Parts: sequence; C-alpha cells; structure tokens
Amino acid sequence: MKINVFIKLAIVLTLVSFTTKLNDSDKPPLRESFVYLKELIPDLRSDMRYYGSNNFIGRPVNGYSMPRLILTKEAGEALKRVHDGLSRLGFGLMIYDAYRPQRAVNDFVQWAKNEEDTLMKEKYYPNIDKKDLFELGYIAEKSGHSRGSTIDLTIVSLTTGKILNMGSDYDLFDEKSHTDHQFITKNQRALRLLLKRRMEKEGFKSYEKEWWHFTLKDEPYPDTILIFQLNKS
Repeated sequence: MKINVFIKLAIVLTLVSFTTKLNDSDKPPLRESFVYLKELIPDLRSDMRYYGSNNFIGRPVNGYSMPRLILTKEAGEALKRVHDGLSRLGFGLMIYDAYRPQRAVNDFVQWAKNEEDTLMKEKYYPNIDKKDLFELGYIAEKSGHSRGSTIDLTIVSLTTGKILNMGSDYDLFDEKSHTDHQFITKNQRALRLLLKRRMEKEGFKSYEKEWWHFTLKDEPYPDTILIFQLNKS
C-alpha cells in the first residue's frame, strides 16, 4: 500500500526533530548530527539580525529566543574549512543566520501579507512593493534554513573586524543583491566572487538572488523541515 506523503513526512519529523531547553552548558541535541558553530569555529563572528530588531521586520522574529547558531554537522564542518581557508588570507566569516525555526518562517509570511506594515521599507525593500515579495522570491512559506544546512554570511577582516563591502547590505530585497549584479564596483564583484568560489569549493551552492545565501549541496535532510524549540528557561 502506498503511504500518504504527509504521513511519511510526519514519521521522518518524529525521528529527527526534538524539543529542548538550552543553556550555556548544554550541548546541541542529537550531538552526532548538529553542531553549535561558535563551538566548532571559536573565532567566528556573528550578527544574528533576527534575534534583535535590525532586520526587515523591525523587531525580534518569532523562534529566535536565543542567539544560537546551529547547523548540521556536515554543513558546519564544510563551513569551518571555508573559514580556515579565508583566515590564511587575513579574512574570516560573519554569520547572519543558520538554522531557522519554522516559527520564524511563518512570522515572515504573516508579516509579508500585512501590506500596511512598511516600517522597514526604506532600508530593506525601497524599490519593491511589499505585495510582490512572494512573487519575486524574497519571501517563501518554506526555507532551506529550516533543513539545517543553509547559511547566510559575509566576509570580515580579521585585523580590523570590519565587514567587507559586498555592494549591498544583508537582506536588501533588490536586484542589487543578486550574486551576479553588474552595477557595483569591480572590487565588490571580486569579493562576491571570492565568497562564492570559497563556498562552492567546500560543497555549497549559492542562491542567485542573495549573494550571502548558501546551501550545502549534499545536505543530510533535503526533504525535511527540522523542528527545534529553543527556550530561554
């Protein structure tokens, strides 16, 4: 008998998902499968925009109750190789987002449907009507981040800690953020290419509309939305 696809998905989720409380001494759930990036890469920089208010919604996003960067072990180890390679050139990685709870994705969707909320339009989508964010591929009801092997990142100088100028800000919903956008400086294009090549060398693939967005090609959970419940207490 053919099992309904939704039942199969529910079975998979039961096997690989979990609900837990984390504190400073806790280890990642399913330690053999997931890693905390700051433990794996101690000198990694981070700016978790969705944990605070400096993001396109303008407030902390549902699901980000703790500033923890979690990835699958495979993606984390590949990312470490990228970081180590860049460090030999005097650079390192700055992470904006890693595993993203489905609660956060749902929050994005609800925000996008509320066309009256344009608080952050000038900074994050000045040239786009909010109603077009779905059609243009900037907001979706499912995210690769929720599978645990997708990362948003940029490059920083290890000497100064300064974020390198990639030609557009993180999460700018605009053609200017497209990886191969031509109307930026030669140096900005070179930096985007450096990031893209280094990530691809270690098994990641890029997203053409966001220069900062990469997914591990051989991700361990390609068809599964992982359910992580992170609480403060």
